[in-house]
Amino acid sequence: MLGLTNTLPTDLSCQTVPSDSCVVCSTGDYSLDIYPVMLDDDARFQCQVGPGLLGEPGIRSKFATLTILVPPEPPRIIQGDFLVTTEDREIELECVSLAGKPAAEITWIDGLGTVLTDGIEYIKEFLPDGRRITAKSILKLTPKKEHHNTTFTCQAQNTADRTYRSAKLRLQVKYAPKVTLSVVGAHNGRLLEGQEVRLACQADANPLDLTYRWYINDKPVPGDYTTELLLSNISRKFHDAIVKCEVHNPVGKSEESETLDISYGPRFRTRPQSLQADQGTTLTLSCDVDGNPPPDIVWIHDSTGKVVGTSVNLTLEVDPDTAGRYYCKASVMGFPEIGAEATIYLKGPPTIISHRTQFGIQGDNVRLECVAFSIPRPDHVMWTYKGNEVNSKDKDYTILEDRLPEGIKSTLVIRESQEEHFGSYNCSVINPYGSDVVEIILKPQKNFPLLMILVGVIGGVVVIIAIAMVVILCQRREKKPPSANCQDAEKQCKESDRSSNISDLKLELRTGSSVSNVHCELEYGPGDSETGSESVVTRVGVPLAGPVSMPVNGGEHLYPRYSAEFTDPTFPPKDGQNNNGYVPYVDYSRDYNPPPPIESSRESLSTVTAIDPRYSAVYGNPYLRNSNTSLPAPHTVGTPAPPPYSAATRNGAVPQVARLPNSPTSQYIVPNSQPPTMKRGTLATHV
Repeated sequence: MLGLTNTLPTDLSCQTVPSDSCVVCSTGDYSLDIYPVMLDDDARFQCQVGPGLLGEPGIRSKFATLTILVPPEPPRIIQGDFLVTTEDREIELECVSLAGKPAAEITWIDGLGTVLTDGIEYIKEFLPDGRRITAKSILKLTPKKEHHNTTFTCQAQNTADRTYRSAKLRLQVKYAPKVTLSVVGAHNGRLLEGQEVRLACQADANPLDLTYRWYINDKPVPGDYTTELLLSNISRKFHDAIVKCEVHNPVGKSEESETLDISYGPRFRTRPQSLQADQGTTLTLSCDVDGNPPPDIVWIHDSTGKVVGTSVNLTLEVDPDTAGRYYCKASVMGFPEIGAEATIYLKGPPTIISHRTQFGIQGDNVRLECVAFSIPRPDHVMWTYKGNEVNSKDKDYTILEDRLPEGIKSTLVIRESQEEHFGSYNCSVINPYGSDVVEIILKPQKNFPLLMILVGVIGGVVVIIAIAMVVILCQRREKKPPSANCQDAEKQCKESDRSSNISDLKLELRTGSSVSNVHCELEYGPGDSETGSESVVTRVGVPLAGPVSMPVNGGEHLYPRYSAEFTDPTFPPKDGQNNNGYVPYVDYSRDYNPPPPIESSRESLSTVTAIDPRYSAVYGNPYLRNSNTSLPAPHTVGTPAPPPYSAATRNGAVPQVARLPNSPTSQYIVPNSQPPTMKRGTLATHV
């Protein structure tokens, strides 16, 4: 309703006057309705009433402004919906919203949903119609690694339509490597000297075209290292060293550094130094030790064994009680302890400590030594002999002086000493605090000839060797106690005595056996059974060859027997027999057919007419036979068998022969030097 300046009649009728777009009304309600509203309707409106018929003046209402609102067009980001940029390079994102009335309100939102308010420029531009407005919002942004692959949103609205319309842009940021450097393999957080150290370099970058470079204290590390640097046998020189990893990509480079903290054992930078001082003087001993962590230092006084300090420097007031040797000990946990010593010397007169009697060989160069403890060092050392000072310019003498840490050693050299050079010498040592004099007696020493020494040494060696040989020979001659082999032989002899007769003798010999034999003696007392006492004796035997004396008829007459007397019959081999290096078993009851007797032409055998060749050693030892001889027929009438067989048969008992053990030493039968006395059931077999 337009306001009126004057009261209009209520019966006023109106009509439109097209010429001035004025509405002429009569009395009544003359409201203005506009439909549809167009942008052109955006204007100021006023209601006017002209003069009345009676001459009333015209009236005009106040102006009424009609504002037409227009929603803006959807916003648009000028850079598009995707943008590739580089970190730390400023960019501008422009968002435009057209033809809004009033101008659009533009808002920027980052990828995390945060409304951006900083770095935004807002611009309005009227369109040619003068009514609508284009709104522009420019966002100035410095991209970071965090903005990579995030989306920025531009929203636009105005009072005509409060519904947001938006545009989006995805931002891809190229950035230089972001480097992280770490130490791998630290022992309880410590890097120990001597161990292997690994440093890992991790880089986050876009693009991932990376190049690695390593530096130690700004010096390039040789080698083709990439993501890991290996330092073998790390030493203390790397302590506090700065290790840097530098990574490049097309965008740029980045680096990260790490300071190494190496744990290592103590080592002296400066050892404690011995000092000389007057009584009452204050001195400081220093023990400068390097170590990581810092070493624990202890000072110990040698004479008392007490700990007198625990710091690097030890300050003392010198007196007879504090003078002496001090030990500095330094330790680092996990490493060996080290130590050094220093001595505080109390200045005073010298003291000679040489031997008072010394020796020399007449005719040789003789040396007399005068050693003096002197703090401070002596000013002069003098030698005298028979009251006269020894002059080094004398052709017979030379004086040598060697400085010692705690004094001096003066050596008097006598060239080609003679008898008159031996006697009493005086050595005098002088320093600023006093002097000391001692008498040194030079005595001649007998020269023991070198030849006699050599003869004595060689003779001693010969005697020792002779004694050793005698001891070895005596030990070899001692009889060894019966062994298990002898016990086995005894058992075999015993078994043979129980189960064999004289025709069952089986002899097994190994080729290449030794000369030792087992001698089994089975003795039974009168009336004893076959289980009586038995003994086994080991002795050296002789081969079954040559003459063997055998007693006949109680041992009154001895008949010689010869191994070459008879020939060796040929025995057919048994089926399936395998000798394994032994003489094959001979079954005399089956294989032996006695040949006719032969006559011997030997003179030594002319008297031997009653010897049965079956009792010969050849008969019992097949190795002594040959294939060209044969055995004569046994003498069965009037001639008894030689002992011990005859003695056994006279008693009506069949002699039992012990079976020999299977020993490589069982090749010999040993005859007794004396005729044996045989008991019933007794057999002595020497193998």
